[in-house]
Amino acid sequence: MDPTLAPSLLDECALRRLSRVAEVAPGLVVDDFSQADALAALRDTEVLLTSWGCPPLDAEVLAAAPRLRAVVHAAGSVKWHVTEACWDRGIQVTSAADANAVPVAEYTVAAVLASNKRLLEVWDTYRRIRDEHDWRAAYPQVGNYRRTVGLIGASRTGRLVIDLLRPYALKVVVHDPYLSTDEAAALGVQSLTLDELCQTSDVISVHAPETPETRHMIDRRRLGLMRDGVTFINTARGSLVDQQALTEELVTGRLHAVLDVTEPEVLPADSPLYDLPNLLLTPHFAGSFGNELARMGDLAVDEVTRYAAGLPFTHAVHREELDHTA
Repeated sequence: MDPTLAPSLLDECALRRLSRVAEVAPGLVVDDFSQADALAALRDTEVLLTSWGCPPLDAEVLAAAPRLRAVVHAAGSVKWHVTEACWDRGIQVTSAADANAVPVAEYTVAAVLASNKRLLEVWDTYRRIRDEHDWRAAYPQVGNYRRTVGLIGASRTGRLVIDLLRPYALKVVVHDPYLSTDEAAALGVQSLTLDELCQTSDVISVHAPETPETRHMIDRRRLGLMRDGVTFINTARGSLVDQQALTEELVTGRLHAVLDVTEPEVLPADSPLYDLPNLLLTPHFAGSFGNELARMGDLAVDEVTRYAAGLPFTHAVHREELDHTA
């Protein structure tokens, strides 16, 4: 992993728990498997604890790690470093994606509630006028009572958002081609086609994985289906949206947005999106930062503890799932 991550992922308590079930070299944190110390450690390694910044575990790395049996990823997706060579060798894989989903879901719920209340727009207006104003007349339609929230993707993050929205007087609708009618009913949501969701939602939030099938799933036509004043939230991946079409809609002021991801990931310095009053733009910040990293580290240690006890991983990742998951 990126060596700068280790102290935040694994505090003293987590390292103590880890050392009870495994021989640990906490001072050895590498992001290059070709280094001499990394190669020496790989010869005896049974479990790799990885996170963001881990290089690909390709055939060459696996050849240097003949005893490797499991990869415990203290972050989200494993697609960037767990290669076909790992699956072919039968290496067990687990991920802290469930832990990383928590701050993303919290960010989304905060964005939903703030968007329906038009907090960003009201703040900007108040800051500019600095005087008495008829706020009720200016914003007659604001509020979170009986609004419809459309979620694109019943992923782990999407399902957590559903749970976190339960206390509010909101209707939640979902589009997910893998969600059955019975599953939707069990979640307490209504399943819609993507077009229907775009046409009927007051807030739309994306929680689908990045795959060839989902690229630009929110295109110019579907943006056009959204009613005036709808808020579009994206904490998934920028590639799921036609960035140019969305930019044009936002520049007109017809739609509002909360974007934590864009395409490209860092927008050009002259992008008009930086200065729009109807857009909250953040730098891929919804996921785990600060003390939230420790949640992923704790989950990873829990998984190593289960492995040491001969138990199956609670958050196992399976090869066949990767085509339709993050």
